Amino acid sequence: MGLTYVTTAVSSISGIGSAFEEQFLVDTGAIDCMASASKLQEAGITIEGHDSYELANNQLVDYPYGFALVEFMGSRTVTRIIFGEDDCEPILGVVALE
Repeated sequence: MGLTYVTTAVSSISGIGSAFEEQFLVDTGAIDCMASASKLQEAGITIEGHDSYELANNQLVDYPYGFALVEFMGSRTVTRIIFGEDDCEPILGVVALE
């Protein structure tokens, strides 16, 4: 069984900035979504807070997060999105999927 990707459009809730579209890894083990911090900032998404996240290797890391409008497979929702490293793989978390 392979990995599943879905084309996802990300934009700010306020409509400020340039929305972007990218292939996101569908990760039912992740609660929140994650994308490149630079792309999120270009999209006009602002940092709303910081939280600790546990990685698959049990390491705890602190990441900033914000809120974004995400669209995929004909659905639109507002969800929490993590400001990841610029080379991170975009992740579509389970909250957005539900």
